[in-house]
Amino acid sequence: MNDTTVTLVGNVATAVEYRETVAGGVARFRFAVTARRWDRERGLWSDGNTSFYTVSAWRSLGANLAASVSVGEPLVVHGRLKVREEDRDGQRKTFVDVDAVAVGHDLSRGTAAFRRAPKAERTAPEPQPEQDLWTTAAEEVAAVTPQLVTAP
Repeated sequence: MNDTTVTLVGNVATAVEYRETVAGGVARFRFAVTARRWDRERGLWSDGNTSFYTVSAWRSLGANLAASVSVGEPLVVHGRLKVREEDRDGQRKTFVDVDAVAVGHDLSRGTAAFRRAPKAERTAPEPQPEQDLWTTAAEEVAAVTPQLVTAP
């Protein structure tokens, strides 16, 4: 696969929204990353521009994220970068999303206490009647897509 992976260090900008979908649970939030530079002339750190990303985390990562993270907390997010363009209000806009693979608190700015999540009980799946896999996949995508679209 030719995915672009990124590691971002920043702060949670919005509350984490968690939803159950056909494809599994997903958590979404906005993430703010501000560049910081050392200003030699003034002898101070100065903030640069802030970039905002929409971070999505699926399944157990999403559930654990929703239970562990609040607005303003410093995080390290690692995942696949996705850039998309849309026409909104007659203007072309660019959105940058990250499909998270791993998320953790930034321990350079504080402490954390890790608690292992309890394992879900695994049961054998019930036999399902034969289905057309292409139709089923299209229905699942159609069911998930409207739930993931959010207003700017």
